[in-house]
Amino acid sequence: MPFLGVLVNTAAVLLGSSVGLIFKKGISKKMSQALMNAIGLCVIGIAVSGMVKGNALVAIVSMAIGTLLGTLLDIHRGIERLGDWINEKTKRGEDAPSLSGGFVSASILFCIGAMTIVGCFESGVSNDHTTLYAKSLLDLISSTVLAASLGLGVLFSAAFVLVFQGGLVLLSSVLAPILSEVAITDITLVGSLMILALGLNTLGLTRIKVANTLPALVFSPLFTWLFSFIM
Repeated sequence: MPFLGVLVNTAAVLLGSSVGLIFKKGISKKMSQALMNAIGLCVIGIAVSGMVKGNALVAIVSMAIGTLLGTLLDIHRGIERLGDWINEKTKRGEDAPSLSGGFVSASILFCIGAMTIVGCFESGVSNDHTTLYAKSLLDLISSTVLAASLGLGVLFSAAFVLVFQGGLVLLSSVLAPILSEVAITDITLVGSLMILALGLNTLGLTRIKVANTLPALVFSPLFTWLFSFIM
């Protein structure tokens, strides 16, 4: 079932958000920061495990060209503008900023990232939900912390998770016939580098605009094919 990982991830966000809203007053700022640090370390661990296999040359070239294109297009800023637009459109009184702000922040965190794209890709191509299961556990904790601080909007982000990730799984299913096992391995390596950046950002060690590196996932299978053809 290719959509199983997406369904589990959506359920994790719903559960975590509900718990965060129920125990909103019981989670201190200090505890929230400690949990986010733990999440950051787990994300780094997942990234390292995904970098065991793959062609380093493909990863280097793909990341270099992909990041240049992403920076030129300024994907990171485009996502920020989308969030600003949604905030403006949904602003309806004093309580609305909390709801819309929570929705936008949570939706970006849960959907706009390499772990999401790689996980959905693996689900659609090889019916492997391992990455999405791991992401679901992280999102369960993250949504609890976010809902406790940002409110009801985090709960509504589950709908965006379902639609966005479901669309990625459908897209990857279409592309599956033209991708080799080697190409998928190289995509996983590139995606793991992005996941590492997300983990470092979560710990506050870096401020890498990870969204600007996303085009590298598109270039990776192209360079895999090119290098295999040349060699």
